[in-house]
Amino acid sequence: MPEIALLTSIDGQVTPSDEALLPLPDGGFFRGDGVFEVLRSYSGRLYALKDHLDRLERSAAAIDLEINREAIERETLALLATQENPDCLMRIVSTRSGRRVITLEHLLVHPPTISLGTVRYSPSVILNTVKSLSYAANMQATRIAKKAGADEALLVMPDGTVLEAPTSTLFWVSETGPLRTTSTDTGVLDSITRGRIIESCEVEVGRFPIRDVMTSSEAFLVSTTREVQPVNLIDGEKIPTFPAPKTLEASEAFQAALASELS
Repeated sequence: MPEIALLTSIDGQVTPSDEALLPLPDGGFFRGDGVFEVLRSYSGRLYALKDHLDRLERSAAAIDLEINREAIERETLALLATQENPDCLMRIVSTRSGRRVITLEHLLVHPPTISLGTVRYSPSVILNTVKSLSYAANMQATRIAKKAGADEALLVMPDGTVLEAPTSTLFWVSETGPLRTTSTDTGVLDSITRGRIIESCEVEVGRFPIRDVMTSSEAFLVSTTREVQPVNLIDGEKIPTFPAPKTLEASEAFQAALASELS
């Protein structure tokens, strides 16, 4: 597979990413006032494009931001077409000033397993379920966890309710048996990969205490970039990664959904 070129489209104008210019002032850049989505291309085919654009529209509506979905879709596909069957990420950003910024990026490389460190976090009710540009708190949570020796953060409410990782959904197998994940009414993002797992596997969705995760027999993260990634440690406590039948079931379910859509 040839190396992809890192490109950016701003309002339909494509340039190398290191030469891209964003007219200022722009509320998206100055205040984090905008929405975004990240999609994955498999050999030049975008996975769940409609779902991502649907969520982009919902996020924009939630913060009273007008977007041009038709132009965004057209410009995303045009940028993708500049490469030959790429495996890559596509980032879509719509800012308060009305700019459409779309970037073609390298895939992220994730390790086979990941360790998590709990970080206390209170979701913003106003931005619940919104995939906005206001991600500073999420990124700081990751830095806090890394300083404590973990690979990534696991957000936990002050009352002990487990939420999610800063950029991915957590699933775990409780001590009593069922596969579980946190309900979106807590403020966690309605992840598209999360939705595929819930559709394909038997999952108990609700509000659960962090102690339920700490005593789990399996745990894994899911997202667009990482697909299904086993968790091996939480706050230094080991989580079994083998055998992990529910993790394998979720991974196979996602791969089946992926193959079905891309075919």
